[in-house]
Amino acid sequence: MEAFRITGGARLAGDVRVTGAKNSVLKLMAAALLAEGTTTLREVPDILDVEYMAELLRRLGCGVERDPQAHTVRIAVPAEPSHQADYDLVRKLRASINVLGPLVARCGQAEVALPGGDNIGSRGLDMHVMGLERLGATVHSEHGFLIATRGDRLQGTTIWLDFPSVGATENLLMAAVLAKGTTVIDNAAREPEIVDICRMLQAMGARIDGVASSTLEIEGVDELRPVDHTTVADRLVAGTWAVGAVMTLGDVTIRNARAEHLEIALDKLVTAGAVVDVLEDGFRVQAFDRPRAVDVVTLPYPGFPTDLQPQFIALNSIAHGAAMVTENLFEARFRFVNEMVRLGADVRTDGHHAMVRGRARLSGAPVEAADIRAGAGLVLAGLVAEGATTVYEPHHVDRGYEGFVEDLARLGADVTRVPA
Repeated sequence: MEAFRITGGARLAGDVRVTGAKNSVLKLMAAALLAEGTTTLREVPDILDVEYMAELLRRLGCGVERDPQAHTVRIAVPAEPSHQADYDLVRKLRASINVLGPLVARCGQAEVALPGGDNIGSRGLDMHVMGLERLGATVHSEHGFLIATRGDRLQGTTIWLDFPSVGATENLLMAAVLAKGTTVIDNAAREPEIVDICRMLQAMGARIDGVASSTLEIEGVDELRPVDHTTVADRLVAGTWAVGAVMTLGDVTIRNARAEHLEIALDKLVTAGAVVDVLEDGFRVQAFDRPRAVDVVTLPYPGFPTDLQPQFIALNSIAHGAAMVTENLFEARFRFVNEMVRLGADVRTDGHHAMVRGRARLSGAPVEAADIRAGAGLVLAGLVAEGATTVYEPHHVDRGYEGFVEDLARLGADVTRVPA
């Protein structure tokens, strides 16, 4: 049992480098199942979720070698992988559901325990099931497992998603690349992480048109080959550092980041009073005065990312003025607000709206992280709170941020990991 202990008052300044995106690399690891042989992934963050997915792939019969120092993972996929993903791992990692599509496409069957992950709201699997059934699979739930089987081969079809679900788009995309004929996924998610998966699948031999658009057209192939692929940079980690710079009136240069993946979030920071300079290998964020409050409305990409909403609530809690934060994707994201109130924030919620009235300062207190981004938001709040803040359940943050405490310390923060 550990906790983060933060003493407020420090200014973040210096350089920090982000690695590959958690929300991409876990799905790339699942995509490796589509081809026999060894796939190498680069810019892999050294985080808990990668180890969870590595262990899941090992249980499916793969050989997985991680080199955290080099940020690489090598996945040796056998000719006939196993097809059952057990609950003890799946409950820790919602992304494990993404082995469903590759396994049923390549092996003809898949049994995946119903997933866990962050407790941020209901995230049903209806669109995953509907899409696989449209592709010709038979899907049912039994004893806590989602079980999918197919005949000789999945069949290309047209699939309309009621909502641009990232997980459903990924699963159906990975299933369709080995289906017979053409599959069209309409209202597909467009996140940079989806584009990253498409690029890797194309390098493996998949035929995909419409990459980065809301309509993906996939011409199925008979087989794919293993590849060497570099993961797209983590825009959410980069965004967290950018918010931290503004909150602490700091000067932070974020390397290996892509500003075009954070256009709306960075524009909000400029509205708050920050100066953002786009560089060849990232961007620099500076703040010289207390930020102004900014309204936020979360939407699917290219809209404002829900995974930066807690960090912006933290920013608004110490900003000039008041702002409305609207959460349109996950109804339980505002559970984090109760912990912010413990730090002295003035936040009132009503349904999927939160009214945040900025205060000159927050007050350090013990708080608890309920998910990855809430934990990051609470640490940022602790940086600008008087006295000491203790953030319990830091393993949530460790699931999504490599070396979070170490990077903060290098930037000048007084943050340590202590026994709880």
